[in-house]
Amino acid sequence: MSFIIDFKDIAKKDVVKHQKSGQKILIEKIKIFTFECQTNPRVGTGKPEQLKHQKSEIWSRKINEQHRFVYEIKDEFVYVLSTWGHYKDK
Repeated sequence: MSFIIDFKDIAKKDVVKHQKSGQKILIEKIKIFTFECQTNPRVGTGKPEQLKHQKSEIWSRKINEQHRFVYEIKDEFVYVLSTWGHYKDK
C-alpha cells in the first residue's frame, strides 16, 4: 500500500525553520522519514513509536535529541503534524 503524505501548515513552517537553521542533516532526515512513510509509516529509521493516550493513530520519529517528526496515520494518508521541537514540549 502506498500512503499519501500531507504536510500540515505548521509542519511546513517547521521545515522552513530547519532550512533557515542551516542544519542540512535535519532536512535530510525529514526527507528520509517522508519517503519511508509513503510505503510503511509504522517502521523505519528514527525509532518510530506510536504515541500513547491519543484518540487517533499519532506516531513520532526522532530527528535528533531536540526535534521529532510527528505524524498521524489515517486511512491512506499520513499527515505530518510537526517537525520542530519535542511532542512533550507542546
